[in-house]
Amino acid sequence: MLAGLLAGAADIGPGRVVLQLLDWLPFVSVDSGLTPVEQGLLFELRLPRVLLAAIVGGLLAIAGAGYQGVFRNPLADPYLLGAAAGAGLTTTVAIVFMKGDNQALLVPAAAFAGAVGGVLLAYALGNVAGRGGGTATLVLAGVAVSSFLTAIQTFLQQLKVEELQRVYAWILGDVGGGWTQIALVAPYAVVSVAIMMLHGRLLDVLSVGDDEAVSLGLDATRVRLVVLFAASLATAAAVAVSGLIGFVGIVVPHVVRRLAGGSYRVVLPLSLIGGAAFLVLADLIARTVLAPAELPIGVVTAFVGAPFFVAVLRVTKRVET
Repeated sequence: MLAGLLAGAADIGPGRVVLQLLDWLPFVSVDSGLTPVEQGLLFELRLPRVLLAAIVGGLLAIAGAGYQGVFRNPLADPYLLGAAAGAGLTTTVAIVFMKGDNQALLVPAAAFAGAVGGVLLAYALGNVAGRGGGTATLVLAGVAVSSFLTAIQTFLQQLKVEELQRVYAWILGDVGGGWTQIALVAPYAVVSVAIMMLHGRLLDVLSVGDDEAVSLGLDATRVRLVVLFAASLATAAAVAVSGLIGFVGIVVPHVVRRLAGGSYRVVLPLSLIGGAAFLVLADLIARTVLAPAELPIGVVTAFVGAPFFVAVLRVTKRVET
C-alpha cells in the first residue's frame, strides 16, 4: 500500500508519507513536512485510490473463495452467477439513458442493483429448472442468464454507438472513485465479509460432500445459500464501485491454497488480504507502466489471470482424468 501511495507525478518521499499517515491518526501529532498541496494530493487522490483498490480486491478474492467452497469447483468465480452480466446491463442503461449531474451516483447504484438482480435471476432459474438441484444446475443457469443479459447489453450499445467508449471504460475497471465510493461500498463489505468468515468452518465440513456433511448434522442447503448470498453481495458491492475487474477471484484463492492449505478457515481471511494486495499492485502497474498514460486495471488483471486460468484448467482436467 505504501508503494501505491508513493506512485505519481509528484515525488513525495516514503518517510514523509508515513509521518503524514501517523499525523492523521487520532491523538497523534507529528510534522511530516508536506505542504498543504501535497497533503491534499495524498488525502484526496492517492489514499482513497489505494484503499478502494484494497477493498475491491479483497472482496473479489474472498467472494471467489466462497464460491469455490460452495461449488467445490476451483474454477468458480465471482462473476459465475450472472453478477457481472447484470451489472454490465444496468450500467449500460444508466450511461445511455440517464443524463444529468446525478449520473455519477446512478451508475454505481445501477451496477449494484444489476449484479444482485443477475445473481437472483440465475438462482431462481436454477431452482425452477433443477427443482432445487445441485451446483451444476446453478452454474448452467448462471451461464444462461449471463449470456442473455450480455446480449441485451450488446443490443443497447449498438443502439447508442456514441456511448460505447464510456461503457467499455467502465467494463475495463477503475478504482479512482474516491471517498464517496469507499463510503458506498464499506457497509456491504463489512456485512459480506463477516458472514463468510463465520462460515469458514462450515465450508470445511461441506467440502467432504453433501451426504457426509448432512450425516455430521450440517444443513448443507442453508450453508450454501448463506455463503452464496454473502459472496454475491461482496461481488455486487465491488462491481458497483469499480466496474468489471476479472480473475482476482480465481488467482488469489488458488495461490492462498497452494501456500497455506485448503481449510476455508485459513483460505477466506488470507484471500481477503491477498486480494487487497494483488489489486493494489495491479493498480500500481496500471498507473506506471505507460506513464503518464494509464491502463485500465482490468487489462492488468487479465494479463495475469488469463494464463493462470488456463493453467488451473489444465491441472483440474489432469486430476479428473
